[in-house]
Amino acid sequence: MSPLVPTARTVAVLAGLAPVAVLVAAIAPGAWLAVVALALLVLLLAIVDGLLAGPLESFTVSVPGDAEVGAEHHFAFHAQFRSGRRSGAEAALACDPRLVEAGRASAPLGGQAVMAGRAPFTPSRRGTARVTAAWLRWTGPLGLGARQHARVLGEEVRIWPNLSDVRSPALQTFLRDAQFGLIARRIRGEGTQFEALAEYQPGMDRRRIDWKASARHRHLYAKEMETERNNQIVFAFDCGQAMCEPVAGMARIDRATSAALTTAYVALKGGDRVALYGFAARPEAMSPFISGSGQFHRLQRAAAALDYRPEEPNFTLAMATLSARLTRRSLVVVFSDFTDPTGAELMVESVSRLVARHVVLFVTLADSELEDLAVAAPADLSSVAMAVSADGLQRQRALVLQRLRQLGVDVIEAPWDKIGTRLLDAYFAIKRKGVIG
Repeated sequence: MSPLVPTARTVAVLAGLAPVAVLVAAIAPGAWLAVVALALLVLLLAIVDGLLAGPLESFTVSVPGDAEVGAEHHFAFHAQFRSGRRSGAEAALACDPRLVEAGRASAPLGGQAVMAGRAPFTPSRRGTARVTAAWLRWTGPLGLGARQHARVLGEEVRIWPNLSDVRSPALQTFLRDAQFGLIARRIRGEGTQFEALAEYQPGMDRRRIDWKASARHRHLYAKEMETERNNQIVFAFDCGQAMCEPVAGMARIDRATSAALTTAYVALKGGDRVALYGFAARPEAMSPFISGSGQFHRLQRAAAALDYRPEEPNFTLAMATLSARLTRRSLVVVFSDFTDPTGAELMVESVSRLVARHVVLFVTLADSELEDLAVAAPADLSSVAMAVSADGLQRQRALVLQRLRQLGVDVIEAPWDKIGTRLLDAYFAIKRKGVIG
């Protein structure tokens, strides 16, 4: 049987009777027992009210087995009662804090004999989160008494990288036609591999005119070129402390993996081969090169396995290990961030060793907090000092990125909500140049 418990309304009534009892005892000492009797009557009403709420027939909790970081999902509650009348019901869950802040989710339930409700949650980090217990409380028609049911749960929620950009209508429309999607159409005519001859049209690059073919046919023909396929692309993720810091409610590395998986999906559709590589103080596991969009789920699993490491990354070891594993020229996309000049210097030196053999693209999220501090109107000496420090850090950051560009590294620095688009555009630009193969 579900235990009876008083509601907040009952506690408030009893708390209100306490000063009344003191006042009555001061004015008429012999009458204070009436206030005690009134309090006992309230408790009796609470018990009766709880009994009128009726017994519970069944209580089920639906926990999604899979979720995506940063995306909204729901816990679903369903309760069925044998009889009685209820003024309301509420369900609650105890779960991992990466699912819900403070590790508790709750939701009101609607209905009478059958009651249902949903509690939204947005995972903040990847991994496997547990849902350990559930509670249901329903109140009687007066709202004075309630009954409570508790249940132990052993459910798990697997939290994956966010793929909302991959499923977006814009990207799917872009990829839906042709054998390799519209990628082939977009980059056709600007690569280095000969594709076909086409009749020359005004506006075409005159350098593509095939003069021999034109002489044979006595009409101008131009070469159509196609960007190379079967290129190797490696997405290298810094899993260290700086990348674990949140931006707009999600860790930087989670923003990076979402952008990388979107570009990886497009690259697989275009016939390229993709691998993921993670590192922190030491190199993490590197996935094998994946071909074909049908194997995209393997990249998703590899991205989900990238752990959060509260440590400084060892760029020297990480880049040397990656370079040793790559047997042919590849596009290496490095996702990282830096907070101190020493770490930035080591990063620049390590990345510079890759440029000689590979095409390197460095991606970092713009630090909006630094920008806000640097431009904020000073109110006192403390805010002035913060603004000066923020401006100095921004200048150091700009110098590091400029050094990378001088080494021949393509650099992307963009806000979190534009990083995916910028990365996709940079991938297409590199493909058009034909410098990977």
